[in-house]
Amino acid sequence: MTHSAELYFSFRSPYSYLAIGRYRALTEIFDVDIASRPVYPLAIREPDFFERNHPNWLGYTLRDMIRVAQFHGIPFAAPKPDPIVQNIMTREIAKDQPHIFRLTRMGQAAARRGRGLAFADEVSRLIWGGTEGWNEDEHLAGAATRAGLDLAELVAEADADAEALDSEITANQQALEDSGHWGVPTLVFENEPYFGQDRIEMVLARMNEKGLVER
Repeated sequence: MTHSAELYFSFRSPYSYLAIGRYRALTEIFDVDIASRPVYPLAIREPDFFERNHPNWLGYTLRDMIRVAQFHGIPFAAPKPDPIVQNIMTREIAKDQPHIFRLTRMGQAAARRGRGLAFADEVSRLIWGGTEGWNEDEHLAGAATRAGLDLAELVAEADADAEALDSEITANQQALEDSGHWGVPTLVFENEPYFGQDRIEMVLARMNEKGLVER
């Protein structure tokens, strides 16, 4: 029996990036389908999130994401440009956001086609893997092709069907809350949430308990 799970992630989350490639590999090895459920980053959902955090939060997070990437041998670099326009010093989120809305809508459009996990992985590799100008069509088209998709089709849908896509993304965010968590990456398997890039082995163990087999 094929198992199924949902992965909630955001394109701005470095930990989502550090997890999604390993989750994608899991689906290629084992008989499990993981549906992508993109959500908007906390910078959009809760603009005061960064202001409410402990002063040490940012410094620790930067140190930790780098060592996690090094530990797993995952390419990692600061995104150029950042998917969220934000003043890192003041932590203020800009009102004009030219990237994250279209990008997340494209991710949801890919999810509609059953290719959301692959698309999110390929685009995340651009954003966090050191590709300067990842937002340019040349790079995004390659990512879409590698995920088995057509960039022009995704862009057209993201623009023409923005309201419906945003409703679906909002539903993803509510489903994430209903699962028992609020952050990303969170994988939900049989109504049990697993938050963080460091829960993949635990997820695999639980799936094995449920009879997971190799493809």
